[in-house]
Parts: sequence; C-alpha cells; structure tokens
Amino acid sequence: MKTLLVTGATAGFGAAIVERFVTGGWRAIATGRRQDRLDALADRLGRDRVHTACFDIRDADAMAAALDAVPAPFRDLDLLVNNAGLALGTAPAQACDLAQWRQMIDTNVTALVTITHRLLPVLIERRGAIVNIGSIAGVYPYAGGNVYGATKAFVEQFSLNLRSDLHGTGVRVSVIEPGLAETEFTLVRNGGDQAASNALYAGAQPITAADVAESTWWIANLPPHLNINRLEVMPVSQSLAGLQIHREPAA
Repeated sequence: MKTLLVTGATAGFGAAIVERFVTGGWRAIATGRRQDRLDALADRLGRDRVHTACFDIRDADAMAAALDAVPAPFRDLDLLVNNAGLALGTAPAQACDLAQWRQMIDTNVTALVTITHRLLPVLIERRGAIVNIGSIAGVYPYAGGNVYGATKAFVEQFSLNLRSDLHGTGVRVSVIEPGLAETEFTLVRNGGDQAASNALYAGAQPITAADVAESTWWIANLPPHLNINRLEVMPVSQSLAGLQIHREPAA
C-alpha cells in the first residue's frame, strides 16, 4: 500500500486529495492547523488509513517533531503533495500590509521548501513523487496579485529545478496550477467576507477541490517513466484577459 503526505489537509484541495487517495487504496498523512478538521477526516476515512499531524506549517520545529512522530506504517512515503498555501488581501502593492506579504512568503515558499528538503531522502529511497500546488497567478500577473503571484511563480520554478536536480533518481516532480477554484481560499483572502467570495464565483462554474484531487490522482498513478512537468487547469468560463493600459486624460 502506497502512502502520501498532504499539507493543508483541513479543507479545500488538501482534504479532497486525502479523500481521493484513501478511497483509491492509499494511506495518507494529513497535516494542518485545525485538529478538529483533521480528526473529522480521519474518523470518516479510517484511522488505520489516515494519520493526522496538527502543526502550523510555518513552524519548522513543530513540523520536524510531527514528522519524527509519524508511526511506522506511514513512514514509507511515496508522494508528497505540497498544498498548504494562502493569499491575503487584494490591494495594490503600495497599499498592502507588509505582515501579510511575509505570511504568504513564510507559508507558500519557506514552509514548502522546508518540508520538501526534510522528505527528499525517503522520496529518493522510494523513487517517489512530489506534486506542488501552484497557481496560474504565478504565470499571469494581475492587479492585486503582487506577492501571492510571486510566491506561486517560485513554486513553479522550484518544481522545475527540483526535476533537474533529481535527474536520475527516479523521483517525479510536478506542479499543478489551477485557475478560478471555489474553496475557502477566497474567503480567507477577503478576511472572511462571504459576500465577496460568493460574488467572485457566481455563475462561473469554477474548478472544484474534487477536480484538483482527480488531477493529482492522475499524475501520481501514471506509469513511473512518465512525468507531468506542469499542469495548468482553468474552468472553461475563465480565459486570458490581455494586458491593461492606463491612459492619461485628454488635455
């Protein structure tokens, strides 16, 4: 039986990925900050199949302690899914809160590379795989994307560079870059404003968490000689909007 570790598994993409893989016959290590949600996931899917590890992904010491405490049946890791991440605020850069920028960097970049570095030895030993959850925001800039988009651009380049460094090890590395997706993501970004979240998704038929989970499942279960370097996924309702142009008022 194969085993995966999913960060940010308390909601959205992470919870859906855990469910898809466990129902598909895998074991899962589910990590996140909310113990009650992790417990609910493990109780629903089975404690023999889901090990929970509650910690803040930004706390390197707590992360290390949690990984050290993983029980033997879950230690042979075959897949790491770096899903934990967040966006905070939609203001232009000149009006942003620097603390929010730092929180996004600490979560989306620093924590991701920390857990990846820690788990590379077992993934190499197992000839496993890494799937990083990026975003189209890392490819296509937009007003208000500033640091969030930059962190997701890092995720893409880190993934591609990992592929280069892991050449010859058999470890596969992929990055999935979703577009408009309806999860708690926008609710968090807008400080809990449910109306703003609802307005963004209204009538758009956005990507669902289950869609991303299915894409992750497909990548992980391809023959071991195949690697998906980068998978960009958007709902049909979303397309590229072109460049913006500022025009001075006529004299």
